[in-house]
Amino acid sequence: QVQLVESGGGLVQPGGSLRLSCAASRSIFGLNAMSWYRQAPGKQRELVASITSGGSTNYLDSVKGRFTISRDNAKNTVYLQMNSLKPDDTADYYCNFVRFGRQHYWGQGTQVTVSS
Repeated sequence: QVQLVESGGGLVQPGGSLRLSCAASRSIFGLNAMSWYRQAPGKQRELVASITSGGSTNYLDSVKGRFTISRDNAKNTVYLQMNSLKPDDTADYYCNFVRFGRQHYWGQGTQVTVSS
């Protein structure tokens, strides 16, 4: 099946930046949306950002103005540019692709730690 491979996580200081990438192993016909989720210890998974096939974007309120989701359709890749990182951004980040409005593909997760 399709595999999503994530990269770009790591340890950064508050105020720093990271750029996450998520690349599908092959093109996905009928892809509707690409999203980034995160889950911190002791918290439920939350939707961080999404981008639809039409290019519209949505963001979690707490990351608006700091995070930017983008995509490269030719490379089957979605990115999450994270700026002005805060300790509360510390979490495991997972990319998610949806096709036909209902079929989901998940990345393996990449850890983001924001700490001084």
